[in-house]
Amino acid sequence: MSSSRFLLHLTIFLLIFHQNFCFPSKQTLFLPLKTTLGRPPLTFAPNSKLYASAGATTNKLGFHHNVTLTVSLSVGSPPQNVTMVLDTGSELSWLHCKKTPNLTSTFAPELSNSYSPIPCASSVCKTRTQDLPIPASCDPKNQLCHVAVSYADASSIEGTLAYENFVIGSSTRPGFLLGCMDSGFSSNSDEDSKTTGLMGMNRGSLSFVSQMGFPKFSYCISGFDSSGVLLLGDASFSWLKTLNYTPLIQVSDPLPYFDRVAYTVQLEGIQVGNKMLDLPRSVFLPDHTGAGQTMVDSGTQFTFLMGPVYTALRTEFSQQTRGVLRVLEDPNFVFQGAMDLCYQINESAGTSFSNLPRVSLMFEGAEMSVSGERLLYRVPDMNKGSDSVYCFTFGNSDLLGIEAFVIGNHHQQNVWMEFDLVKSRVGFAETRCDLAGQRLGLDL
Repeated sequence: MSSSRFLLHLTIFLLIFHQNFCFPSKQTLFLPLKTTLGRPPLTFAPNSKLYASAGATTNKLGFHHNVTLTVSLSVGSPPQNVTMVLDTGSELSWLHCKKTPNLTSTFAPELSNSYSPIPCASSVCKTRTQDLPIPASCDPKNQLCHVAVSYADASSIEGTLAYENFVIGSSTRPGFLLGCMDSGFSSNSDEDSKTTGLMGMNRGSLSFVSQMGFPKFSYCISGFDSSGVLLLGDASFSWLKTLNYTPLIQVSDPLPYFDRVAYTVQLEGIQVGNKMLDLPRSVFLPDHTGAGQTMVDSGTQFTFLMGPVYTALRTEFSQQTRGVLRVLEDPNFVFQGAMDLCYQINESAGTSFSNLPRVSLMFEGAEMSVSGERLLYRVPDMNKGSDSVYCFTFGNSDLLGIEAFVIGNHHQQNVWMEFDLVKSRVGFAETRCDLAGQRLGLDL
């Protein structure tokens, strides 16, 4: 769960190629997405046949989004229906296990025959939780393994580590380690109350993708209509452009401000239009404390840059759009606490962002370009006279108190994103994500 999340509704249909949950490289879960934004669809269709084995079975999982990405599945024996936030920026998967007045969905461990809490003296409690930012401990009764997690938006949750069965379609994955949470604080309780928990997808040993044994996963979020696709496992397609890969950064020694299980890449420079920002490479490198790492996070909506880099980008983008965009003259307005470059735009005259300068993020071996309407985001329910208010979709990490660069999902639209866990790399390729479902033969 991240400080910013995008308004998105997703429906997932899982095509499961094999019935076990240890996925060698040639076994893949295809998860088509349908998305609906809280604005006219700008963001996350004749069908070709899916290249699957003859014995492939089809199961369906509901996947939707309000403020957070959520997946619907079943947990426990007998199965209980739950909805979980899908978050590539987190490790521990967890469920609300205590009913409160504001929770509409909880998991009842006492009704499950397969629920098994982990004793605090267990080696599992001591070793399997080593990647968690907050060390596991004993509960107040000194009996069970106590886990706690906190997020950049100040939300936190805590409870008991336990084994439980995950049921996805017609397949059951026994002995999955998750948190059964009974207390916490949410910075957005209205939205968080609509889900049962969270599914962590980072590189930690307890994450969903690690426990399930997927060698890689990919997703593609449309910037044009309500379609998209998410794949768990290995896959290649003739219609997909060649991916440009950048290595994941590995740090062996613990550093106070470096998340070792995040999807960390190396940002090397930023170009606005045809002009590279005049910045030394050192400003993009993590320092001796680990501050300044660059994380690719599908759970964060926008992209946040460390102060000096953000200031340079803000200055150059403002210079190149002078006379094209009308700046919002309100020094007290900062969108989402970190985005202080906003504009007044008269939509009645028709809005086109095609003449804005492209912003390109340069990585080692790969490049991500942001252009057109992805550069600006309309602030919901805010107007300045007859004008709408739009803000630049890059923010200042310093204003959020985050010691990192974060590449959010808004700038990953119409980019095929592949996370290769075996070769420790991330691949990018620009593509029409709205056509991905059609090409995979899925009826969206």
